[in-house]
Amino acid sequence: MSADTDRFFVLTGGPGSGKTTLIAALERLGYRRSEEAGRAIIQAQSAIGGSALPWADRGAFAELMLSWELRSHAMAFGQDGPVFFDRGVPDVIGYLRLSGLAVADHVRRAAALYRYNRRVFIAPPWEAIFAQDGERKQDFDEAVRTHEAMVEAYSAAGYEFVALPLASVEERVRFVLGHVGAAGG
Repeated sequence: MSADTDRFFVLTGGPGSGKTTLIAALERLGYRRSEEAGRAIIQAQSAIGGSALPWADRGAFAELMLSWELRSHAMAFGQDGPVFFDRGVPDVIGYLRLSGLAVADHVRRAAALYRYNRRVFIAPPWEAIFAQDGERKQDFDEAVRTHEAMVEAYSAAGYEFVALPLASVEERVRFVLGHVGAAGG
C-alpha cells in the first residue's frame, strides 16, 4: 500500500476499554472513521439467524471480520484527512490466536499488505468503564487477554504503540489529536 496509509490511525485493545466511544467523539469533531466490525457482524448475524458468531463459529466470525476490515481500509482511500479505525486487520490475527485457531496464510498476507500508520493507539484494559452487553459477552479477564493478544499481533506486524491514558473522553481526544498532529496527519 502507499504512503497515503500514514493517515490511517488504528485504535485497538480489549473490549470495553473506550475505543468506540473515543472514535465517536472524534467523528463528532468532523474526523472520518471506520465502524467496528465485531459488533456490527454480531448484530447482523443475530438478525438473520447466522452462525458466524464468536460463541458459535469463531472461524467464520473471523473471516467476516477480515472482509469488513479490508473493505474499511479500501473505503478510507476515498476520504480526506486522517481516518480513525475501530480496530484493523491485525486484530483478526489477535482474535484467531486468542481463540486458539490457526492464522491462515491469507490473513497474514492481508496484515502485510493492508497497512496503517506505524503508530497504533492502544486502549489499556480499564475495569472502571468495562461493561458487558448483548454483543459484548466477554468478562474482564478475557478483555485483558484480548488486549495482550492485540499487543502481540500488532508488534509482530511491525507496529509501535501509543497507549491511551485512563482519562476522560475529552482528554483522550486531545491526546490522540496531539499525536496525529505530530505524525503530520
